[in-house]
Amino acid sequence: MTNLSPARTRLALLALALGGFGIGTTEFVAMGLLPDIARDLMPELWATSQEEALAKGGLIITAYAIGVVVGAPTIAAYSARFPRKALLTWLSVAFTVGSIASAFAPTFEAAVVLRFLSALPHGAFFGVAALVAAELMGKGQRGRAVAFVLSGLTLATVIGVPAITFLGQQTSWRVAYMSVALLFGFCTLAIVGLVPRQNGDAHATMGRELGAFKRPAVWFALATGAFGFGGLFAVYTYVSPMVTELTGTPEKFVPIALVILGIGTTIGNILGGRMADRGALRAVFILFAALAVSLLVLALVARTLPGLLTGLFLVGLSAAAISPPIQTRLMDVAGDAQTMAAAVNHSALNIGNSLGAFLGGAVIAAGYGYLAPTWVGLALVVPGVLFALAGWMVTRGDVAHVVEDDAAVGEDVSASL
Repeated sequence: MTNLSPARTRLALLALALGGFGIGTTEFVAMGLLPDIARDLMPELWATSQEEALAKGGLIITAYAIGVVVGAPTIAAYSARFPRKALLTWLSVAFTVGSIASAFAPTFEAAVVLRFLSALPHGAFFGVAALVAAELMGKGQRGRAVAFVLSGLTLATVIGVPAITFLGQQTSWRVAYMSVALLFGFCTLAIVGLVPRQNGDAHATMGRELGAFKRPAVWFALATGAFGFGGLFAVYTYVSPMVTELTGTPEKFVPIALVILGIGTTIGNILGGRMADRGALRAVFILFAALAVSLLVLALVARTLPGLLTGLFLVGLSAAAISPPIQTRLMDVAGDAQTMAAAVNHSALNIGNSLGAFLGGAVIAAGYGYLAPTWVGLALVVPGVLFALAGWMVTRGDVAHVVEDDAAVGEDVSASL
């Protein structure tokens, strides 16, 4: 890759962040529009039982999450040698096509399948974009580069998701997904025009990348992230009925609630990155405690509008802060399989997405009410902490020096990239 001017480098990074913005928008927009989707695609069930329709509607979110889980390691293992700009371009095209197809889904079952297929490029895009951004910014700035790409995702929860949710409420959920497709179209053009050519990893093999899964610590880190984010998505998936049913607030207020939660996730992402630099595992334990307290607060005060907004902000902040330490932990224990580590972190987070959405819907369908997903999230904290403890136990001798000397770790990982 030829040297770029600072201005051109910033534009290339913005193109990558735009991709993260689009992915964050397409992943989360269904949460605010869940009643509209359920009412349109399951009219008979909606007329009989809105609770059952909403619970079943959560399968759309679960399907997307499962698509990320399947696609991230598969595409990362297969494509690590491919030229990165071309790979990012085709992944963005796939998102565009998937969003258009989702907008025209004729039935609920078709929508579930299409959301699964649309999610397959998710983890690979973030993994490859992180590697491209790291090379663009140069040695010693890998963390900043990854954070810049992920900033698109967190900003999507503040701007993209509420804006397109509002648009969907005023028109239809199908228009919302067409808007997401348009966003990915711009992203594709930005990648083609602004991101420089960059070769893949010539030494990468599918066996080397998949070799990361031979390490128990990798599995424990993935499980920790999955349960940690399960608590967030048990709540996030059902924000819309929480706002309307628990507080009696009109549906048009849902985008504002999503903005509040999104601000929490944005701040949490920054906070979690700083805490990870001081010790990833220690940060995980502290933040799990914070998440548990936040979910408890939400459960106790969510029946009032100020209480609900406060609880959503705290849950978003504490849960999002867990992600950077988990990503750091995966990088520390994955060895040479850095492409895989960068991608499968998103698999773990979306296992949490799927798990939280499914369990939250199950307790709603069982008649426990719209506050029940909060207690589900609190319960998921327990296995998250246990898996983090297990990960510490199997590597406490091997990675103690990593915790003590983060600078050395950064140099080692950058060399492997």
